[in-house]
Amino acid sequence: MRATTIHAPFDMRVEDVPDPVIKEPGDVVVRVLRACICGSDLWAYRGEAARQPGQRIGHEFLGLVEEAGPEVRGFARGDLVVAPFVWSDGTCEYCAEGLHTSCPNGGFWGSVGSDGGQGEAVRVPYADGTLVKLPAAAAADDHLLTALLALSDVLGTGHHAALGAGVKPGSTVAVVGDGAVGLCGVLAARRLGAERIIALGRHTARTDIARSFGATDVVAERGEAAEAAVRELTGGQGAHAVIEAVGTEQSMRTAVNITRDGGSIGYVGVPHGSGTGLDLSVMFDRNIALRGGVAPVRAYIPELLPDVLDGTIDPSPVFDLTVDLAGVPDGYRAMDERTALKVLVKP
Repeated sequence: MRATTIHAPFDMRVEDVPDPVIKEPGDVVVRVLRACICGSDLWAYRGEAARQPGQRIGHEFLGLVEEAGPEVRGFARGDLVVAPFVWSDGTCEYCAEGLHTSCPNGGFWGSVGSDGGQGEAVRVPYADGTLVKLPAAAAADDHLLTALLALSDVLGTGHHAALGAGVKPGSTVAVVGDGAVGLCGVLAARRLGAERIIALGRHTARTDIARSFGATDVVAERGEAAEAAVRELTGGQGAHAVIEAVGTEQSMRTAVNITRDGGSIGYVGVPHGSGTGLDLSVMFDRNIALRGGVAPVRAYIPELLPDVLDGTIDPSPVFDLTVDLAGVPDGYRAMDERTALKVLVKP
C-alpha cells in the first residue's frame, strides 16, 4: 500500500510500504476513507519533534473495516468506523475512568512500528476498545464524512479544553488560538451554553469561521494589546473560562492574563518552546485553575457523535484544503506556510 513517511525536516514522502495484517486476535485492518494533517504534525515536519527516517505519520482517520481478528466482537468487515488519535484497550482502570490516553496498552498512530493515518490502510490494535462505529449510510455522504473525521481529534480536543476551562451556560469564554482546535473550542463553548465567546486571532478567514461557530467577539491584537482588548470587552475583569489552544509561552501568558479572578484555563495546545508562560504566584493570588492536557477523545466521541450526525454541530469548515494521498507533502507545505488551516486527505 501507499503511506506517508517522514525522512527529515520538510522531507515528506508517499511511499510503498507493507500492507497491514492482523497480528493480534483483537486487531482489525481499516481501509482509510478520510484522513487529515494536524497542526501538531507540523512540529515533526519542522524538525522540532524527533522522528526516525521513514517513520509513518498521521493520527486522524476514519474508514471501513477490511478484516477483523478472531477475538474482535464489536466490528465486522464493511463497518464504517472512526479512530481516536490514540488506541486503547478499553478495559484498564484509566479507560474505565475516561482517560484513554493513559492506557498502559495504548499508543499513538505513527509511533515507531505502527501505521500512520495518512495512508491507504491501518492496523488497529485493541479494536473493540478503540474504534467507534458510524452509521453505514454516512459513507455515501461526503460532507458528513468530513464532519465525522473531526471526531478523531480536533472536535474532541476542543471539547476537552472547554471542559477544562469550566465552560457552563451563561459564562464568558475567551479562546486563544485560531487553528482547528481553537475553532473547535469555540464550537464546544457554544454547545455548552456560553453566553459570550471571544476569539483571539488575526487571520480573517479563520475568525470568520469562529464567528460562524458562535464567537460573539474577535480580538486581532496579540500580547499586551490583546490582553487589554479582552479586559475592555469584559469590563476589566477578564473571561470566566479561557481555552489555550496554541502551546507557546506567549499564548499561555496571554491566557493567564485574560482570565478572570477565580476563573479557569483549559489548555490543549501541544507545548513547544523553552518557557511555559506560567507564573504560579500570579495564579495563586488570583485563584486561577489550570486543567487540560492531551485529550482522551475516545471518551467524548459517544457524546459528540449524535450532534454531528443530526447537524447540531458541524466542524467540517475547519478543513479548507483537500488533497489525495500523493498531495500530502503539498498539504504539509500549505499548513506550514499558513495558506491552509487544516488539510483533508482522501486516499
